[in-house]
Amino acid sequence: MSPVFIFSLLSLSSILAITPTTAENTTAYDLLQSYDFPIGILPRGVTSYDLDEATGKFHANFGRSCDFSLEGSYQLRYKSTISGVISEDKITNLSGISVKVLFLWLNIVEVRRNGDELEFSVGIASANFAVDNFYENPQCGCGFDCNSMQVRDFGRNRLIDYI
Repeated sequence: MSPVFIFSLLSLSSILAITPTTAENTTAYDLLQSYDFPIGILPRGVTSYDLDEATGKFHANFGRSCDFSLEGSYQLRYKSTISGVISEDKITNLSGISVKVLFLWLNIVEVRRNGDELEFSVGIASANFAVDNFYENPQCGCGFDCNSMQVRDFGRNRLIDYI
């Protein structure tokens, strides 16, 4: 075998190894748990993702933007694609997620796990929340309160009935 052929095979195998979407049944939510994060920091509906295991860079795709409110006080917005760098107990360089604080939309740029708490940073300020608040995934349009009769589907600007 030629050295070029062997190098090509090694390069191809390393590229495949850094993309978990090639592994059967591996989800973005599984990825979060493998880095000690609860699944609920991502809403339901991730359609695909990729991860470079060497650098921790990732992208998660929803197919459309996702908006919802939590506990009536926090409004969150996820763009159709979010990205960042993930490592054990830390997500940095986060882009594509914002939270409404008073009248301003601020980008969440970092999430850190410290024991039983998650710290969400918008750069100039941060807020801590108990990890057990994130054991379930919120749903686009309604968050955790999806038992109401109608929910706004922000991605398609229509109402959906839920039972």
